[in-house]
Amino acid sequence: MAAKKKDEKNINLGQGTGRRKTAVARVYLREGDGKITINGRPAEEYFDDPTNIFMLKQPLDVTDNTNKFDLVINVYGGGNTGQAGACRHGIARALVAYNEDNKPALQANGFMTRDSRMVERKKFGQPGARKKFQFSKR
Repeated sequence: MAAKKKDEKNINLGQGTGRRKTAVARVYLREGDGKITINGRPAEEYFDDPTNIFMLKQPLDVTDNTNKFDLVINVYGGGNTGQAGACRHGIARALVAYNEDNKPALQANGFMTRDSRMVERKKFGQPGARKKFQFSKR
């Protein structure tokens, strides 16, 4: 078999895994001009809410890498906001894997910390996690 030649554009400069709620994002940092691809679609098409797109680009803005890299992201699980948070966490980790000098700025803005808040489970005999049925004294 002939040896496969790797395309120069597909070499990963950094890689990071981000998590938020039940969403998991794998982020690949590549040389490019600032395109963000999520599950094969452009970020603006994947996330229709501008807040999620803003959240996605925060680590790049903080480290002044907005138009230096292309990002290829595979994300699954959770909802829109959870997936955007997972992508942000993964991008921050990928930037640190590429260059350790990015870590203090990302840590100061809280992008390196996994947001550990999860949905509380529903308790048996009750309508929800915290909600109780109305108490009747008699």
